[in-house]
Amino acid sequence: MPDVFTKEKRSEVMSRIKGKGNKDTELVMIQILRSNHISGWRRNQAVFGKPDFVFPKQKIALFVDGCFWHGCPKHSNMPQNNREFWQKKLQGNKERDKRVTRELRKLGWVVVRVWEHELKIPQKVAAKLKKFLG
Repeated sequence: MPDVFTKEKRSEVMSRIKGKGNKDTELVMIQILRSNHISGWRRNQAVFGKPDFVFPKQKIALFVDGCFWHGCPKHSNMPQNNREFWQKKLQGNKERDKRVTRELRKLGWVVVRVWEHELKIPQKVAAKLKKFLG
């Protein structure tokens, strides 16, 4: 089935999707951090790759990756419409994630990635973070 919007209109619609404050990921992560008394984190820091959360003292970059957008091996499903576009887009996202992780590690950062589906078990996410925080 073809897209109901022109390329220009689809581009406009997609550009309005927020990259910050996503209720399914970042805001849930804030709740997990607060309820587990994990402190020292900052958001919107000028760090390569734009991590969702940064622990500057420990040089930890925390990314909360959405299952669809970052190609979760358990939950990602390829849209049937415009398949070639989506394959290219999602593969590009995965390659960018690898590149960002590699570069941050070269700069001395510890990179922690949490999948969106992992947020459903807050204790597990908190334990994972505490392991890195020491």
